[in-house]
Formats: sequence, structure tokens, C-alpha cells
Amino acid sequence: MSSLPAEDPAPGDARACAAIEQVIVPRAHDIGGFEVRRALPAAGRRMVGPFVFFDQMGPSEFLLGTGLDVRPHPHIGLATVTYLFDGSILHRDSLGIVQEIRPGALNLMSAGAGVVHSERTSPEARQAPNRRLFGIQAWAALPASHEETAPAFVHHAETELPRVTGEGKRVRIIMGEGYGARSPVAFPHPAFYAEAVLAPGAVLPLDADLDERAVYTVSGEIDIAGDTFGPGQLLVFHPGDRISILALGHARLMIFGGEPMDGPRHIWWNFVSSRKDRIEQAKADWAAGRFDSVPGESEFIPLPER
Repeated sequence: MSSLPAEDPAPGDARACAAIEQVIVPRAHDIGGFEVRRALPAAGRRMVGPFVFFDQMGPSEFLLGTGLDVRPHPHIGLATVTYLFDGSILHRDSLGIVQEIRPGALNLMSAGAGVVHSERTSPEARQAPNRRLFGIQAWAALPASHEETAPAFVHHAETELPRVTGEGKRVRIIMGEGYGARSPVAFPHPAFYAEAVLAPGAVLPLDADLDERAVYTVSGEIDIAGDTFGPGQLLVFHPGDRISILALGHARLMIFGGEPMDGPRHIWWNFVSSRKDRIEQAKADWAAGRFDSVPGESEFIPLPER
């Protein structure tokens, strides 16, 4: 999805247990009836592991005949990680890939040296009644060694992503390894990403295997060491502490993180790179029409004037 011009989110609730480094409350933006809440990047926190961008999309409901229409736009130096709870998105890209993503599945598009894609509601889905869209799109920065690789796209169906259940917990491993299961998703940097759905009273441990870890509360309330956190908050943890998350009611969480990246990343619009000059080159290439186009689409998002 195309990055939207927005101010950095402000830090949230200052009350937090000693294991929490920062609490970020995303800012909501309405885009033609579609709400987006951005948690990363944030003031004081530019990334968690390789994750440099984290958006909650919706929940939104579309009128009959309408839907999501994100026109073709470019990316470099990152992988888009799209995961839905409700609804569907039709992905098209300059590789010729056409793939609809549905809840519980994963679309992973590695931009590498450059790719263009669009994200829309399919014509069939636009005619379905009571259509909702709700999910998360994250961007994971590619290590410097992979920033200029050829673009690639993979889709993993819901049945391909392992699910761990028991004791009031249902955890789907989207990327990496945890809770005794490993995702089939390949990524060139140590990373972890999972969805956890908890029943009231369930306790979810969060090990200290990775240096950088965060939990995003999609819905419900949780307790960590006596502090309560409601929906729509990103909790970034100090390294080295084992965390226990208690669900005070039905809760859905996204858990993610990884090892620190191999240096800082520069982000401008939809471009991510370890080099400022590479972003300037990508800007010039998009303005001059040197990126590949998405087959069957003539629209595009112009380069922002900022």
C-alpha cells in the first residue's frame, strides 16, 4: 500500500511496566471512508527489527459497488507484508502477478531494486453485500545485501501458515519461528511475525529470543505486570526480558520483531533504503516513468511534491 503523508504518531500512555520501552498510540486517518492507523514509524521509534512501517487498515465497511482503490505505485528496498482479518484485496504488480488475499493468508512482495503494484477490491467483491476490510500491512526493510535484488512475490494460503492452539490461545505463525512452530515464509533477515487470538484469562508468553520485540493490540484489553493496555496500542519491549501477556477479555494481538537491522534506514514515500542517494534515484526514476508498469492498468500515483 502506498505510504500516506502523515505526522509521526505521538507517544501514548506513560504508565507501563519496566519491561516496556515505549507505548505508541497510532494516529488515525480517514481516506475516503477507509481508516488507517499508523504505528510505525513513530517519534522515537523508527523500526522494530526489520519492520519499518506498520499500518492497521480498517475496520471499514464499503457500500455496494465501492471498494479499495490504491492505484499503481512503486517500492524499493522493502518487502510488503499484507495480512487480513476480514475482507479481501486484489494485488496486481509489474511482475504480472494477480493475487487476491483473504483472511489468514499472507502476501509477501519483495521490492528489491524496484516494483510497482496496485491494491484494489476485486469487481466480484464489490458486488457482495456487507463488505468489510480489516487487516495489517507492514513493511520489512531488506538487508543492504538484498536491497538491489530482483523483485519477487509469494503468496501463502491460510492452510500453509502453522497455527498453535491450546489453553485459550490461537497463534498463527506468519514469519519466523515461535511457540514450537516455524513459518514457511522465507525472509533474508531474522524476523518474527504472528497473530495471537486470546480468550479471557489466557496467558501468552513472549520469550526474549529476539533483541527487538513489539506487540500491537488489535482488539481487546491485556495486562502486563499489572498495567492495562487497550486496543490500538503498540508496545515496544526492552531486550532480554521474558514477558507474560494476560488477556482481560477476548483479545487479538500482532506480535513482531527481529534482530536489529544492519544500519539505519531512510524512508521517503514508498521508498526504503540504507542510502539517501538511492532514494533520490528512485524518485527521479518514478517521475520519469522508468519503473515497469502493472499490466492492464494505466492509472498511477504521481510522485508527491514534498
